[in-house]
Parts: sequence; C-alpha cells; structure tokens
Amino acid sequence: MDVQQFLHEYNRGDRNFSGVRLHRVDLRGANLSGIDLRGADLSQIALDGADLSRANLERANLSDADLTGTDLSGANLQHTNLIGADLRRSSLVGADLSQADLRSANLEQADLRGAILCDVGLSGANLTNANLVSAWVENTSLEEAELGGANLNLLRRCALNTPSAGESRWISWGIH
Repeated sequence: MDVQQFLHEYNRGDRNFSGVRLHRVDLRGANLSGIDLRGADLSQIALDGADLSRANLERANLSDADLTGTDLSGANLQHTNLIGADLRRSSLVGADLSQADLRSANLEQADLRGAILCDVGLSGANLTNANLVSAWVENTSLEEAELGGANLNLLRRCALNTPSAGESRWISWGIH
C-alpha cells in the first residue's frame, strides 16, 4: 500500500491497518489517532510530531523509526520492536510497553508518566531527563542505559502476571 492510499483510507474512516508495510515512508505530523497497526512494518518510518494517541501498535516493527515529539499517549506498544527508535520528547503517558524492545532507543525528555514498562529491554537506551513518575516497572533491563536527570519518583511494580516462557523477542541484526 502506498502512502497516499493509506492516508486516503484513514481519512475515509478506516482504522484497521494491521500488518500493513509502510517501511521508510514519511508521515511526519500525521493525525493517526486510534489507528490499528498491529504487526505492521513501520521500520525507519518518519512519524515525528504525529498523533498516534490510543493507537494499537502491538507487535509492530518500529526499529530505527523517527518518533520525535510523537503523541503515543494511551497507545498499545506491547511486544513492539523499537530498537534504535528516536522517541525524544515523545508523550508515552499511560502507554503499555510490556515486553517491548527499546534497546538503544533515544527516550531523552520523553514523558512516560504512568506507562507500563514490564519486561522491557532498555539496555543502551537514553533516558536522560525522561519523566517516569508513577510508571510501572518490573523485569526491565537498564543495563548501560543513560538515566541522567530522569525522574524516577514513585515507580511502581507491575502486577504478578508474568509473561509465559517462549514469548517472542525481537532480534536486532544490525548495529545499534
């Protein structure tokens, strides 16, 4: 599907784009609130300044995506590949990032208030000046993560629901 057709269908009211392939396209500033992009290939996409609030991005591939200043508040990002993604100044308020892979992602000044970060890979991520107030965190690797100036007040532990063994995990084949 090309970008023009995608935007036309979205503007017509269609919200189900699960599995769509929009690799390396430019959707900067687009309003895609409430869209369903489950399992979509959005690698290397330009979505900076876009509105993806309440979007369903479960199991999507957003590796190396530009999400600078993007509104992802209330979004479902469970099992999402965000390896190397640029999320600087993005709003992830109340987003569910359970089992997401954020290795080497840039979350500098990101707003993660109330976000769910259970079993998340954050090794090598930049969380400088990120706001994690009241975020839910457990089984999350912060190995080699940059946390300078991050607000970690009132971090909460996740519920006892633990993922079943063998859940999928993104594998990065490139250098990040």
